[in-house]
Amino acid sequence: MPVYTYVPDPVLPPVSVLRLDPAAFHRKQPGEHTHDFPGLAYFERGGGSLRSGNREWLVEAGDLYVIAPGDVMGMGETAGLEHAGGIAVFFTQDALGPDRPGAFLSWRAHPLLFPFVGGAATGALRLKVPEADRAGWLARVRAIEAELADRRDGYRQAVLAHLVLLLVGVSRLATDVVGDLRLNDESLLAEVFTVIERRYRGRLSLSDVARAVNLSPGYLTTTVRRMTGRTVQDWIAERRMTEARRLLAESDLGVSEVGRMVGFTDPGYFARSFRRMHGLTPRGWRSAGGAPRRPD
Repeated sequence: MPVYTYVPDPVLPPVSVLRLDPAAFHRKQPGEHTHDFPGLAYFERGGGSLRSGNREWLVEAGDLYVIAPGDVMGMGETAGLEHAGGIAVFFTQDALGPDRPGAFLSWRAHPLLFPFVGGAATGALRLKVPEADRAGWLARVRAIEAELADRRDGYRQAVLAHLVLLLVGVSRLATDVVGDLRLNDESLLAEVFTVIERRYRGRLSLSDVARAVNLSPGYLTTTVRRMTGRTVQDWIAERRMTEARRLLAESDLGVSEVGRMVGFTDPGYFARSFRRMHGLTPRGWRSAGGAPRRPD
């Protein structure tokens, strides 16, 4: 199954918008797939069906799908989506700035991210935007799209502000549906992410995590991949790179020092790993983003 990864652009805010229109669906009707980042899909026009987890929904006007990392999405058997129309917003946790959570399970305690925590265990969450609110909801998403397209002064701050307002709207819609979801932790994932959060700055491997949660590496890999769409090693790398991006953008620490602070004892390996994930070296990322730096 394809797993789509969000590769941040150091110049742009970590938010993107995708039109869900007949032309897009005609070009590509994706099979089952999953993402390692959260997203929202809003339909202003119904048609066809979507499948997630063990559920299939007829797509209707006003549908809002809250897609968590690891949710498996695909077309339903009823029909394709050529007659549906809408817009999707994807982002990374970096978009929340200093308020971003450190680990996937800590999203449960975040007031704007708790609707996303269902994960692959339950599939995407479908909400219904009241008819009276639909024009305003669509306007919020299109405001993000316009800011990204025009790139006027202050557009980065505007995009992130619009995203926060959008997530506030999602949280309000989800209050009655999700209820006490934040308290319904999957205990194994909670243990895994707690280990990663505590130890990612040092030496940490799949075997280390497996030992800490008293499971075999093979069983742990299979279970975590099934529940989130990613492996334990993927989550370790993501946590390290999230912190590395923050340090590169917000501090003047040297690149080698940043690497050491996120668990890489070899500066060269850190640079290669960063480039493989982002398409730029750490120095290139920092330069493109205009962050302060000092020589190593």
